Order: sequence, then C-alpha cells, then structure tokens
Amino acid sequence: MAFTLDNVVPWGRSFEEYQAMFDLTNADLDLRILGCGDGPACFNAELTRRGGRVVSVDPLYYFSAAEISQRIDTTFETVMEQTRRNQSEFVWEQIRSPDELAEIRSAAMQEFLTDYAAGKRKGRYRTASLPTLPFDDGAFDIAVCSHFLFLYSAHFSAEFHVASIRELCRVAREVRIFPLLELGTIRSRHREPVMAELSAAGYDVQIRRVPYEFQKQGNEMLVVSVS
Repeated sequence: MAFTLDNVVPWGRSFEEYQAMFDLTNADLDLRILGCGDGPACFNAELTRRGGRVVSVDPLYYFSAAEISQRIDTTFETVMEQTRRNQSEFVWEQIRSPDELAEIRSAAMQEFLTDYAAGKRKGRYRTASLPTLPFDDGAFDIAVCSHFLFLYSAHFSAEFHVASIRELCRVAREVRIFPLLELGTIRSRHREPVMAELSAAGYDVQIRRVPYEFQKQGNEMLVVSVS
C-alpha cells in the first residue's frame, strides 16, 4: 500500500529531548549523525544552526511543508486529547503538564517546518524508510532512531527490526534506538529476541540508561555497533 499522509500522525520532538533520549554529548554532536524516522522533529534544524552535520530520513519527506503542516493541524488536538486521557502512562517531571507538552511539540514542529524547504534542497531531509537506506557504507558516525523501532512492535515483526538495525549498522558505526517500549508503555515483545539475534551475528549490543523518561519506564536506549 502506498504511503499517504492519512496514515501519519506527525509528532516532533525538541533538540533538547533528542540530546537526552540518546544521551548525546557535545563530542557526539560534532560527529556525522543520521536521524532515522525523525518526522517533524527540530533536531536537524537546531543542530544545523549549531554547525553540526546531520541528515534526517523519513517517508514523510515526500510531502511539501504545506501538506505536512496541514496534517499536523488536523491531528494535533487528537493526539493531545489521547495524552490527557492517558496521563497516568507518563512522567510529568521534565515536561510538567499536557499544556507544556503541547507548547514544546508545537514549537518543535514549527521550527522543523521553517527549516524544511531549505533543508530538503540541501539534502538534509531525505525521503526513505527502513529497512533500506540510500547511503554508502559507513556514511555516518552515529544513527539515531526515535519512537519507531520497538514502539510499533505490534505492527512490525522481529525480522523487520533485525533487518532495520543491520541496515543502520551498515551506514553508521554506532546505532542508538529509543525507547524500548511498545505503545501502552509495555516492554517491547521483540527486545530480547532481536538483541539475541544481533549478538549471535557478531554485533556489540548494549542497553544504556538515558537522562530522559517521559513514558513510564522508558529511560533506556539500545546501542548497537559492529564488534
């Protein structure tokens, strides 16, 4: 089935959230970074302004800024209503309330939209999706994948996860994936099987705590690299 905006609920996170989710140090931010499944996050825009080297990939980037903006407007209140209804699934500390969450997400997505056209012309936003990426071997130092792998374990098989992580390891020397929970703040059913298969294939596989927790118990990332 063709990828359409009707299948998408755009939801962009801030630069500060990316730093915390992936435990990115200042030294990390100086490296060549791939953001996989970034959607309308402002990580690319902000890191580029700071002089960083970053490329984001997402099938969403097939569409124009106007189309993405319209879809954000269509879905934003629905997402916020779901969040308010399920407040008990979240930790309201770094983000203190649903209203503050709405402000952070809205600002992040607006920053993305402001940067999007120019970034797309410069090749910083590329239309692509796992498990196949349009990059040479070792094109990046770090690849980060936010709120896609593991989160949608009910929709994507363990085999898809393994193939996707192997592809990320092909294009980057280190891969960081966050969170390791499924929707509903449940530990992903694929976590242990995927880690076991990757370890057996010779990859170095670690779980690392990060200084970020919004979904309850969602404070770990998977770090994978070639041994």
